[in-house]
Amino acid sequence: MDQRSLVPAAVEPARMREVLGHFASGIVVITAVGDDGPCGFTCQSFASLSLDPPLISFAPARTSSTWPRIRDVGRFCVNVLAEHHAELSTAFARSGTDKFAGVGWQPSTSGMPMLTGACAWIDCVLAHEYDGGDHTIVVGRVHDLRADANRLPLLFHRGGYGIAPSA
Repeated sequence: MDQRSLVPAAVEPARMREVLGHFASGIVVITAVGDDGPCGFTCQSFASLSLDPPLISFAPARTSSTWPRIRDVGRFCVNVLAEHHAELSTAFARSGTDKFAGVGWQPSTSGMPMLTGACAWIDCVLAHEYDGGDHTIVVGRVHDLRADANRLPLLFHRGGYGIAPSA
């Protein structure tokens, strides 16, 4: 019997979230500057995709009101949050607020916001979008990147924030 023809049982979203919460991930804030000023959102679904060509991927929720604004710009900066950025992560995850109020940033080489104190910044141009169920899978082509080796990343694990142990 061909195992691929078997239909798997439905997986409940709460069970999926609970089990996959055992995988620790970093937290990024995707930023851009549109016609109405800077915008951004917190994203946990981020990964390096390819070294040649240099590509990254992330997956905003289809319900995101910020991703369409960034998509329209066509370029963005991925800000890898540092251990002291838990409040910043929470602020950029909220809808309907001025997420940049009181937030320090400087423009990347393409003019996108690089958040002050981040571990790393990855300046990208939108390359592709794909259907990802209740999310959109975004692929960005990397044009510039920087890192601060003196900072530890903010991690998310089992529903809460943490930091990576120092080497």
